Amino acid sequence: MPPGALLTATATYRQPGVVLTDHRFSVPLDHDDPAGERIEVFAREAVASAHADGSLPWLVYLPGGPGFGANRFVGKEAWLGRALQDYRVLLLDQRGTGSSTPATRQTLPLRGGPREQADYLTHFRADSIVRDCELIRRELTGGAPWTVLGQSFGGFCATHYLSAAPEGLHTAIITGGLPTLDGHADDVYRAAYPRMERKTRAHYARYPQDVERARRIAAHIAEHEPVLNGGYRLTVEAFQSLGMLLGSGDGSHRLHYLLEDAFVRTPAGHTLSDAFQEGVQAALSHGSHPLFALLHESIYGQGDRPTDWSAQRLRGEFPQFDPGKALAGDAPLLFTGEAVLRRQFDCDPALRPLRETADLLAARTGWTPLYDTARLAANEVPAAAAIYHDDLYVDTEQSLRTARSIRGLRTWVTDEYEHDGLRVGSPRVLDRLLALARGEA
Repeated sequence: MPPGALLTATATYRQPGVVLTDHRFSVPLDHDDPAGERIEVFAREAVASAHADGSLPWLVYLPGGPGFGANRFVGKEAWLGRALQDYRVLLLDQRGTGSSTPATRQTLPLRGGPREQADYLTHFRADSIVRDCELIRRELTGGAPWTVLGQSFGGFCATHYLSAAPEGLHTAIITGGLPTLDGHADDVYRAAYPRMERKTRAHYARYPQDVERARRIAAHIAEHEPVLNGGYRLTVEAFQSLGMLLGSGDGSHRLHYLLEDAFVRTPAGHTLSDAFQEGVQAALSHGSHPLFALLHESIYGQGDRPTDWSAQRLRGEFPQFDPGKALAGDAPLLFTGEAVLRRQFDCDPALRPLRETADLLAARTGWTPLYDTARLAANEVPAAAAIYHDDLYVDTEQSLRTARSIRGLRTWVTDEYEHDGLRVGSPRVLDRLLALARGEA
């Protein structure tokens, strides 16, 4: 029998009210070749101190991304406190993220050149993540099904879980992460740009002084083409991508505070302040999560049609985002978000060495289908999903169509929260979704 997830190390320690155990698992890089190369997947187990020795059902948390590790909570922060009332929680660093075997500009050259790197990264999508989960589940639970909580891209993974291995699930909870089941990346970004415009205009309605501030900053960037203190080449297009902030509950406010301190007077005249440069570098750098940029469109890859830098191609259909036209006239500069452009690989020092690898992934065909619509239509796993109305990152209409395609899935559609509702709305968000899945609401 082929080897499963080999538990290689554990360490247990305590935080206020919580007992934590770090697990490291050895899993196949390619699950279709279980005797071949293996990589390491890290996961942190959390259990309430009062229940540390008890027998509790398991909940595995799949974070957003792609490319982000699980939250590093302190004690019972955010939604974790509510989950620990009922579950032993596993916070999974999906392969390539967090403390799992890294996939970065520093480590990917170990694979060889761009072609070998791109081939390696084809094993880092939702299908491989779910197969990791299944090996780890059998190791930890003795074969008992567990509950999956998927946030954003983690919800994409949870939807694939319902397609590929529903026998491993007791319950599925999804927050801001119901993907299109059959749409191409073009469909995703064609729907995304109008949302980006709406979010920008809502920001300017809240902070009208930011219209002129953004234009002044963009004009300065266009004239001087600055390289930030951390090495990031700031273009106007890159500056526009600060619109990623507008997808979170406090993002508009954080963007406003960033813009208000953009300039400082020096002996050589006005220039971008160090504080502004540090804030922009922190917001735009992919140094801690390069897989977000490398795989951002590949998560939609299915079949023989390449993604082909979809967000960049589709941007041309929306001329209102052209910064040149905005600066030449009196239109406000529009911000963008939830879009990775090829040109960002020229800007970010964490991505620059990986540009050819990204090109190969964008041109790739033959992607494995991620969703079995027939199986989802026959779903028997209790499931509930929060759909955030006008979510910047995940299209509401596409999510609703998917919700209607999953038998028994109960939805909570709300405009009370942005994409980070699970984090900022806890324990209410998780409590409501558990009640819906259990038939208690």
